[in-house]
Amino acid sequence: MTEEHAIAGVPMRWVGPLRVTGNVASVETQVPLATYESPLWPSVRRGARLSTMVPEGIVATLVDERMTRSVLIEATDAQTAYTTARQIDARFAELRDIVRTCSRFAELVAIRHEITANLLFLRFEFTTGDASGHNMATLAADRLLTHLLQTLPGISYGSISANYCTDKKATAINGILGRGKNVVAELTLPRDVVRDRLHTTAKKIAELNVRKNLIGTLLAGGIRSANAHYANMLLAFYLATGQDAANIIEGSQGVTVSEDLDGDLYFSCTIPNLIVGTVGNGKDLPFVETNLTRLGCRADREPGANARRLAVLAAATVLCGELSLLAAQTNPGELMRAHVHLERSGEKIGSQS
Repeated sequence: MTEEHAIAGVPMRWVGPLRVTGNVASVETQVPLATYESPLWPSVRRGARLSTMVPEGIVATLVDERMTRSVLIEATDAQTAYTTARQIDARFAELRDIVRTCSRFAELVAIRHEITANLLFLRFEFTTGDASGHNMATLAADRLLTHLLQTLPGISYGSISANYCTDKKATAINGILGRGKNVVAELTLPRDVVRDRLHTTAKKIAELNVRKNLIGTLLAGGIRSANAHYANMLLAFYLATGQDAANIIEGSQGVTVSEDLDGDLYFSCTIPNLIVGTVGNGKDLPFVETNLTRLGCRADREPGANARRLAVLAAATVLCGELSLLAAQTNPGELMRAHVHLERSGEKIGSQS
């Protein structure tokens, strides 16, 4: 293998099993995590074991899915930009048919616009089958932009990418409208499980979530986000399944909610920007093929079903790690003791645990 085609090896472990039910999948499976942060494996494993202690496990609900690409159009003035936007809205069916001519799987589902001065920002939203859809959406947007420039007066090309998507940047618009798969993962644990397995209480976890994730993030100026560390689990899951790792930037936006139900614990993670796919660049690597097959994401299903399954497994994995960390942080010294112990024991990088 030449230097130009070398592969960087990241340590990977399968952790679990975790139990997932919901509107996409009902499965009990281990999940692969590729990371240099070795304490992540036992932390997620702890959360995963909890999911097997209740019949429904983690209930993962796919709320929405869409990949976006924004384009920029320059108009002669704001009035022309406004007229153009109205005409585009009225021609939605025509534009949807254009998208169908350039892809078997891309489907135009919405167009949103914003006008600033004489600039018209268009956000095209597509479903993209089992692909994460970056290239598919860009190709469709390029065809749409070309058609609009040829058929509407008073406008000219601005850019094929207008930062209104928004790709690999943490923004309010993605948190509000979503980009990729929008999944809500929920887990309810009896009080004795919380006490015996997490060594804490539902009240302590709920209070910490409000004070740390909600108030702390507010004071820090967080953007449509209130969580402890979604990015850790997403990056490890993305690397293990051949995803574009830079998508954790918007992927890590999300909200953790925790409630004390008279001693029982309700815990949820809402992730509106899960950008995952089971086909496309990186998915043909042998280790990725093996991992996706083991996760059940290589089955002969209707287009899009394998990617939806992968998304709910990713969301469930995030919940496992998020719950484990917050529980640890309710106890003074536990987090640091765990890191010191694990990084000097069998979970350290290079070990065969």
